[in-house]
Amino acid sequence: MSQNTAIPLNIHLPQSRVELANGIALDVVDIGPRDAPTLIFLHGFPENHRTWRHQLVHFSKDYRCIAPDQRGYCGSSKPSGVENYQTDKLIADIFLLADSLEVERFTIVGHDWGGAIAWAVAIGGQGARVERAILANAPHPLVFPKLLWTNQQQRQSSQYMRAFRDTSYDALIADKGLGGFLNEVTEWQDTDAMEPDERDSLLQYWEDREAAITMLNWYRAAAIEVPPMDAPFALPQDYAPPTLPKLAIPTLVIWGMDDLALPAENIEGLDEHIDDLTLAKIPDCGHFVTWGAPEAVNQAMESFLKR
Repeated sequence: MSQNTAIPLNIHLPQSRVELANGIALDVVDIGPRDAPTLIFLHGFPENHRTWRHQLVHFSKDYRCIAPDQRGYCGSSKPSGVENYQTDKLIADIFLLADSLEVERFTIVGHDWGGAIAWAVAIGGQGARVERAILANAPHPLVFPKLLWTNQQQRQSSQYMRAFRDTSYDALIADKGLGGFLNEVTEWQDTDAMEPDERDSLLQYWEDREAAITMLNWYRAAAIEVPPMDAPFALPQDYAPPTLPKLAIPTLVIWGMDDLALPAENIEGLDEHIDDLTLAKIPDCGHFVTWGAPEAVNQAMESFLKR
């Protein structure tokens, strides 16, 4: 479903360079009133801050909106070595970004991999730094690992992660770029919902071979296990989920219900892990919900933030 017609195309979002206390530098969009409540937007793979272009334009009238190109993406710092993309470092970047911009409290907003970081930022910072959380097609860190073992569709849909971690593909990436690699190992959906100029810009960005590897390092450094398809569809006897507190802050989960990579089973039972849950289901839309159905996303966020 495409709802882009009511939202201006060719959106310009100025960026500035922000140095973090850990030596990482991020290119960041920072727009909206400085004295307004702050929203920090985290993009996923394989995109950048422009994942949120429609939301940034809409909400910067009433909120300070901050959207970084995260570590390893675009012009932001790209330290070499998989160890530099461990999840704890990616989480720390967000709190350090808030410190650098003198933001004490904020609402965290995330999609896809940015959503994985947003879940962790919300759980770790709830009450002290993080006031609310908004997740768009980003699975909960206790629900998703179980589905990889027990749900055939989720396991099948996640086999691409095994390829992303396989360094033997690096020669293909060097030859054909990230776009050529993605065509080899997976199928991407919803590109017909993206504005042609945005699609062309993204495809050009995927030609950056260095960024392709550092983006994939997010997968290579992650601790999550993706079982092969011939493994039993049951939790292993030694399965030990991480110990995480419930999320007590107000939380909005937005879900494009036609997501092939993350089926709707990911939103079942979320109320067991979240005290104050609002769920917005977006029909006829896949994984890239922020630009596949921007008006529906904006409406869900607007209602939630005005509670």
